[in-house]
Amino acid sequence: MNKYDYKQNAYYMLYLIRCVLHDKIPEKQKLDKINLSQLYEVAQTHSLTAITAYAIDSSNIIDERFKEAKSKAIRKSIYFEIERAAVLAELEKNEIWYMPLKGIILKDYYPKSSMREMCDNDILFDNSRIEDVKQIMSSQRFEMKYDDNGHDLAFYKEPVCNFEMHTELFGDGHDQRMNDYYSAVRSRLIKDSDNSFGYHFSNEDFYVFMIAHEYKHFYNAGTGLRSLLDTYVFIKEFNTSLDWKYINVELSKLGINDYEQKNRNLAFKLFHGVKLNSEEKEFLDYFIFSETYGNSQNRVRIQLKAKSNNRFRYIFDRIAIPMDSIKRSFPTFYKYPILLPVLPVYRVYRSYKSHKSGVISELRVLFRL
Repeated sequence: MNKYDYKQNAYYMLYLIRCVLHDKIPEKQKLDKINLSQLYEVAQTHSLTAITAYAIDSSNIIDERFKEAKSKAIRKSIYFEIERAAVLAELEKNEIWYMPLKGIILKDYYPKSSMREMCDNDILFDNSRIEDVKQIMSSQRFEMKYDDNGHDLAFYKEPVCNFEMHTELFGDGHDQRMNDYYSAVRSRLIKDSDNSFGYHFSNEDFYVFMIAHEYKHFYNAGTGLRSLLDTYVFIKEFNTSLDWKYINVELSKLGINDYEQKNRNLAFKLFHGVKLNSEEKEFLDYFIFSETYGNSQNRVRIQLKAKSNNRFRYIFDRIAIPMDSIKRSFPTFYKYPILLPVLPVYRVYRSYKSHKSGVISELRVLFRL
C-alpha cells in the first residue's frame, strides 16, 4: 500500500471509529469506497482493529478478518481480566502495594471494554519487592521475557497474556523533568477503597501521566492514532469534573502544555467530525504514519537530527552510557570497573537477544536515511 492509500484508509478508519463513539451506522456511500483489506492493515498498525470491527459489524458487512478481530478482542479482554485478578490477589496476599496503569483503566471508558486493545497488563508495584513479584508470577505460570535490571519486568503466559510490572514510571533515557516529577510517585497515589494494597491516581493525575506517557512516545519515535482516541474517550468521560487549573500547572512542570493542548484539540476535532486546518492535518499525519508506539524511522530520524546527522556519534551514544546510568542499570559493571570495557558489547548482545528485529530495523533505518 502506498503512502496516499495508507493515509486515505486512516481517514476512513477514523470516520468508522467516530460512528462507534456516537452510536451511528456508517453511511453506505462511504463504506462502498473502502478497501477492507487495506483498512484492516491500517487498523492493525494502530491497534484499532477491534473498535473498527464494531463499526463494520454494525453495517452488516461480513469480513472474516474483522469478525475474528472482534471475537479475539472480546476473548482476550475476558482472559486478561481473569489473569489480572489472579495476579492482583497474590499481590494483596503478599502485602505488596500496586497500581494498575494505562489501558487497564482506560478500557472501561470506551463504549465496550473490548474496543480498547491492550498488548500488556501494566502494573506499578513496590520496588523493594522485586524478587517476591518474580516468585508470584512464576507461581501463576508466567515466564519472564526480560528483566530491565529491576525497573521493568516483562512476563508472558500462553496463549496471549503479557504483563509488564514496573518499579518506576520513567527511567534512564527519558526526559529528566519526567524522571524527577515521578521519582516519588507514591506520594501522588490514592488508596483504593475496595482492597488493602491497591492504589490509583486522581483523575487529574491520571490524565497528566497519560499525556506524559504519550509525549514520551511522540517525542522519541512517534505515537499512533490510538493515543488520540484515548485522550478523547477519557476527557469525554470526565471533562466537566476535571480540575483544569491543577492539570495545567502540572503539565507546565513537565513542559508539555503545548503538546497537550494540540493533542486534545486534534482529538476532539477528529472524533466530532470538525474540519481540520492545514497545520492540524500536518500534525495528524505524524500520528497516522507513526503506528501504535511509533516506529524505528521516526526514532532514528529524531535522534540523528539531535546529533547533527552524525551517524558515528549516534552509534557511540547508543552504545556508551554515563556512569550514573551504569550504576543504576548495570550495578555489577559499576561495582567492578574492570568489566566496563566489555559493557558496550554486552549491551549490544543483550539488545540483539531480546529485541533482535528492533535492532536490525534500527540499523537498516540508520544507514538508509
